[in-house]
Amino acid sequence: MKETIETFLQKEPKKKYTAEALSDIFSAKDSESFKALIKALNTLTDEAKIILDEKNRYQHIQHTPYFTGVLDVKDKGFAFLKLDDSDLDDVYIAPNKLRDAMHKDRVLVKVESSKRGIRKEGDVIRVLDRYLTTLIGTVIKRGNRFEIISDEKNIKQRILVRKNGLNGAKEHDKVQVTITRYAHRGIIEVEIIHIIGHMNQAGVDILSKILKHNVDPAFPKAVLDEAKQYQTIDPKDYQGRKDYRDRKIITIDGETAKDFDDAVEVYKIDEDTYYLGVHIADVSHYVKEESQLDKEAYKRGTSIYLVDRVIPMLPENLSNNLCSLMPNVDRLAISCEMHISKNGTIKEHHVFPSVIRSHARMTYTKVNQILSGDKTLQADYETLMPMFFEMAELAKILREKRTQKGSIHFETEEPMIHLDKAGRAIDVSLRERGESEKIIEEFMLIANQVVAEHVSWLSLPFIYRIHEQPKEEKLEKLLTMAQALGFKVKGKHEISHRELQKLLQKVEDTASEKGINLMMLRSMQKAVYSERNIGHFGLAFEHYTHFTSPIRRYPDLIVHRLLREYFFNQNQTEKTLRHYENIMPLIARQTSEKERSAIDLERDVLDMKKAEYMSQFIGEKFEGTISSVTAFGVYVSLSNTIEGLVHISELDDDYYNFNEDLLILVGERKKRVYRIGETVTVEVTGTNIFDGEIDFKIR
Repeated sequence: MKETIETFLQKEPKKKYTAEALSDIFSAKDSESFKALIKALNTLTDEAKIILDEKNRYQHIQHTPYFTGVLDVKDKGFAFLKLDDSDLDDVYIAPNKLRDAMHKDRVLVKVESSKRGIRKEGDVIRVLDRYLTTLIGTVIKRGNRFEIISDEKNIKQRILVRKNGLNGAKEHDKVQVTITRYAHRGIIEVEIIHIIGHMNQAGVDILSKILKHNVDPAFPKAVLDEAKQYQTIDPKDYQGRKDYRDRKIITIDGETAKDFDDAVEVYKIDEDTYYLGVHIADVSHYVKEESQLDKEAYKRGTSIYLVDRVIPMLPENLSNNLCSLMPNVDRLAISCEMHISKNGTIKEHHVFPSVIRSHARMTYTKVNQILSGDKTLQADYETLMPMFFEMAELAKILREKRTQKGSIHFETEEPMIHLDKAGRAIDVSLRERGESEKIIEEFMLIANQVVAEHVSWLSLPFIYRIHEQPKEEKLEKLLTMAQALGFKVKGKHEISHRELQKLLQKVEDTASEKGINLMMLRSMQKAVYSERNIGHFGLAFEHYTHFTSPIRRYPDLIVHRLLREYFFNQNQTEKTLRHYENIMPLIARQTSEKERSAIDLERDVLDMKKAEYMSQFIGEKFEGTISSVTAFGVYVSLSNTIEGLVHISELDDDYYNFNEDLLILVGERKKRVYRIGETVTVEVTGTNIFDGEIDFKIR
């Protein structure tokens, strides 16, 4: 009934209908039919798909001045409505037109043109979905009332704790509150539901960030109970699997890693051919579709890696035990075997279920030292020595092959935060990437590519990792800036992968390297998951997916599930294909959103700890590189990845104008120019630790 009504009204742009008129049209005369009609109309109205006017007439929202979207509330109290229809311009909402709506709420707005006719202005009619139902903040006492200082910067209203709503919290406690009354006359009322800890207690700052991002650090009891049933491998599970327990398979991970979901094996078949085996933990054997474990993994989407903890996608006895490819124990896996020519061509490949036994738990550090000639370690791992060097040879071949095809190699910088026992940041350093890290990266890339191509040719429902071409205007900005810095790029409206890769090679080891790298990264679209295979622009791959990390990424788990269903179980019935065709867009959207949320949380925590570290250096000077230029100032990045803002008001030797095309600030009188890639000396003038902000002044 709902869909029928919505479709009908959608086709009637100029007419409005009462409930009685619609009952005639749809022959809903008897009591039950009329009730169903009214229920459908109420639901569609609640969802803002249809609008009920003051004369009790219904019309589809597309034919009205009403729109839905998400609010972006600015510091000064006004907001912009980002419409659900992304092709339309944002709508301005004055502070007095917001009602009780808050930042990031999804709302229904009535839109009218402004008096000047320049922009659309709107009036919030009602809130459809609340972005915030809970808040994280610090308890303070003001007079006789307790209030909350929210961690959400966009909330400008006073937040009062309702009477009898403290629930044991004290002043200076960090707490989670539930909102009991929204933005009424500039006041929000709340009740405390969880005491996180004293604001200065170790780890409370990070836990506050976790809860602020609506991430639950604990698993529900039902999920843990289901996970407990998997304690050991049943020998029956070996049936139908290739037995690779005697193969020279190893894992290579970071020093502190606990979940080993990928293992590798390399050897030369002959002078012209390498064997590469990539063996991935068979998580899908344990996490069945629609199980409690599966529902929770879907909800989380990904594991989250923070400076002092990991919030896993799966409970520990799976992620760190039964699904972890630990040394000298049997583990179930899905294996991708490849025969690769000495020019990097895949001659043949096979994907199958297996049982393996890792023969060594290697670390990146150890393998890097072995490859660099450490005699002691070479003696310790004498039996594996030939394989390490063959791995390096094959990885180099694969990387050169990618480069030839135009795969863009971004040299991104990853920070390491060092904490003391109290959880405070005592050092920030640059995480070094050695040869072994690049080896594993190449092996995972080629396995992901092979699995995606394996399925793609059969046109079966699947989930891909896609990366769309950069938007034209962003590439033009990159081109203009590169040319201003003296680097020519062939092409104008369409710049090829190879030209972008050549540009990165040209700027390598120059003062402009960091700036061009950053600008190119910002010009790129974000890689996402999709049911449509449109390729991966950055990698220059026609087929790409995520297959290699099912312990920590839900899309990889789905890829394993599909491989099992389609190929191992030979289930390609119409019912199965229709089922996966229907759910794959939902999974792609959910996992893309969860990945973005996890990145935001990880970045928030990193920024907070960087600001905490820099708070001890107020007044001290550092050398840095201008990493970004904006109308309100320049961002300067230090060698350890710490970044701070030099606000334009601090550039007090002249009046500076922003050139958006060249991304430079130019002084009116002295013609001093600030541009990306320039080396400057800065003084630390202030920090906002919780918000992760660092202020610099150029000296």
